[in-house]
Amino acid sequence: MKSLPNILTGSRLAMALFMFVAFAAAAGAVPYFSNRLEADAQFALQRWAVYAFVLAAVTDFFDGWLARKLDAVSVWGAILDPIGDKVLVCGAILGLMSLGPQPYVVLPAGLILFREFTVSALREVGAGKGVKLPVTLLAKWKTTIQLTSLAMELIVAAWGAFNLPQDGELRPWFEIAAHTLFWIAALITLITGAQYWEQTRKALES
Repeated sequence: MKSLPNILTGSRLAMALFMFVAFAAAAGAVPYFSNRLEADAQFALQRWAVYAFVLAAVTDFFDGWLARKLDAVSVWGAILDPIGDKVLVCGAILGLMSLGPQPYVVLPAGLILFREFTVSALREVGAGKGVKLPVTLLAKWKTTIQLTSLAMELIVAAWGAFNLPQDGELRPWFEIAAHTLFWIAALITLITGAQYWEQTRKALES
């Protein structure tokens, strides 16, 4: 049972990879395969990619909760969990971009990617000098808001794949909510990135 948290974390990495490949295939980026797909198959791939993302995002909550509940916190879990989060977020952003022009999403998506890679570099440099960057409460909320807003943005971009009504008020309001939450996620992401930067700077100077 104590291996279950790590299994969930590993499954998140696998689902993130499946999600990205499915989006790439639907976008026509897989040689000798995508060019033979009909519209229905492309929509099916988009749906399954979104389903995989949502399921992977759910495991992000349960693996940490189970690790604490089962007293199964491990070094591998501590290493794989942030990797799984970043692979899932970055893969979802790349998948989102593959679904077509995203004028309201490109800037916050770029800022999120910039922060994620920067913090990863800070952790790597800090680890070499014995500096640890504990995950803050705001950073945990950041991940939750990131994943929620990305799920909404993926649904907006793959709207036709879910046979949702094109007319009416649902789509405009859903788009506004998705874009607003995504920008909030980007803002919180930058704030937590600045916090980690300051923590690292102080630790290295002390």
